[in-house]
Amino acid sequence: MSQPKVSIVTPSFNQALFLEATIHSVLSQDYPNLEYIIIDGGSTDGSLEIIEKYQDRLAYWVSEPDKGQTDAINKGFSRATGDILAWLNSDDTYEPGAVSKAMAALIKHPGASMVYGDANFINTDGRVIGRFPAAQTDHRRLRQGYVHVPQQASFFRAKYWKQAAPLDDSFFFAMDYDLWVRLSALAPLVYIPDVWADFRMHGDAKSIAADDRCWPEMLKVHRRLGGSKFSVIYAKYLLRIILGPTLRWKRKRWVQMNTKNSS
Repeated sequence: MSQPKVSIVTPSFNQALFLEATIHSVLSQDYPNLEYIIIDGGSTDGSLEIIEKYQDRLAYWVSEPDKGQTDAINKGFSRATGDILAWLNSDDTYEPGAVSKAMAALIKHPGASMVYGDANFINTDGRVIGRFPAAQTDHRRLRQGYVHVPQQASFFRAKYWKQAAPLDDSFFFAMDYDLWVRLSALAPLVYIPDVWADFRMHGDAKSIAADDRCWPEMLKVHRRLGGSKFSVIYAKYLLRIILGPTLRWKRKRWVQMNTKNSS
């Protein structure tokens, strides 16, 4: 195990429909020094039985009530011993070879706090239905709301996590955005144009069901850093308020149509 250790955390709660695909996508990676941790929030839908099938290949797992996804991720990272960290939600998946590719990128860019790749949008059945609009960003642009970082395809160095941690558990939606801003203040983020992960879009996903909570939380990050109301991110927020209902309807319709077409 001469390669750096990569610790991956999966937070989960009542996601039995997708959880096994997530677990398999992690455990089937070809990277040899992988530590996998699952933090379940006390699921009652059969998730526990799925986790127990793989428990001999997990570094740690627990199923108990928690304060939500962000709390679960923090709990997982408190157990992690890797040099590189990532989290993969229990309805998303990695592409084959993703971890090895991320490690190659981190070696190539030793000054980066984090590397991230592209992510497909997939539907309930796992069929590709689109592509996340990933792009290179930096601290200044992140603060303006220019995110373009697929969380599923991001890997960051533990030494920077220790400086930026923990995730703010007051956030339901923007805890990853908050972390990207803090990491980018410490060292650059580097985008690699290669598909590393799959972002599952389904009716119960918070990207669909609770999209309206995202931008107010992003503004909270902006204000906390001394950001002005006369800024690009506020302009984007106002535009989002106007277009939000239409955008949410279109996104839900898009997911419904792609799910229907695959059945």
